[in-house]
Amino acid sequence: MKKSIVLIALLGLIQLGSHAQVGKMFPELKGITLEDKNIVLPNDTKGKFTLLGLAYSKGAEQELLTWFQPVYSTFIEKGKPSLFNESYDVNLYFVPMFTGVNQAASETARKKMKEGFDKSLLKNVLVYKGDLKTYKDQLDFEKKDTPYFFVLDKEGKIIHAFSGKYTDEKLAKIEELISE
Repeated sequence: MKKSIVLIALLGLIQLGSHAQVGKMFPELKGITLEDKNIVLPNDTKGKFTLLGLAYSKGAEQELLTWFQPVYSTFIEKGKPSLFNESYDVNLYFVPMFTGVNQAASETARKKMKEGFDKSLLKNVLVYKGDLKTYKDQLDFEKKDTPYFFVLDKEGKIIHAFSGKYTDEKLAKIEELISE
């Protein structure tokens, strides 16, 4: 009976995002925000916790969109109480990744996103154009149509990773991590 409970608990931790990359530095990623600001992760985010949502396919992008409003409302919007009634000082970037043949479409997609997104989100969308191999290898991107969400400490080290759609449980875990 005890072994079953331990096994269920371990499976739950895996589902929430205990991946092999936890404890490693986030690999350098260069992109440009929808406000036309060049950002180099994690160098430009040091000193604050950083929340990153990455997607490298249309299917993953749709699931990544489920993270936008709850994460933005909790960690960025001013004057909104959070779960712990704290205000947070974090970096937040949603990163659509244009790789392979899709790199050619990145500028057109960036312009469409810039026109279609709420103006308050423009600084939080970072468009990446380049190779995917480094990130697949170092970040354990296993499923093409799944978004990946990372919590980085103030030095750029991955302290937790999630995949898939947003859930309230994932948000509570992020709040717990950055409140410690």
